[in-house]
Amino acid sequence: MRRYFVLVMAATIACSSASAQTPLSAYVDSNGFIDVQKLTCAQLAGTYQEDADALTAWYSGWYNGLAKKHYMDFRKGKVVEHEVIEYCKANPGKLIIDAIAVVFKDERAKLGILMKAD
Repeated sequence: MRRYFVLVMAATIACSSASAQTPLSAYVDSNGFIDVQKLTCAQLAGTYQEDADALTAWYSGWYNGLAKKHYMDFRKGKVVEHEVIEYCKANPGKLIIDAIAVVFKDERAKLGILMKAD
């Protein structure tokens, strides 16, 4: 499921609205870093497409690295991507990483995949 992450983040990118957009550089700290664990759905939805694409690629690499995966299911990823966008639109105050977790959990449940309890 983590291989879906790449596309999930791309979906979140699509949350961009027609209103004034804020570049991701606005969220950079004094050392030039963005704390991706603190970004909200609203922040992602309000950025430029290129910035959202870059962030999506980062999240994908992060999740795939954690899972030690080197592939993605493009078709299923698009579905998950759309679901993340919908979740973010409905929950702009949520963290992006939480939105991804919710969508992944729902996708696993649909596929009958049981996860170990934490």
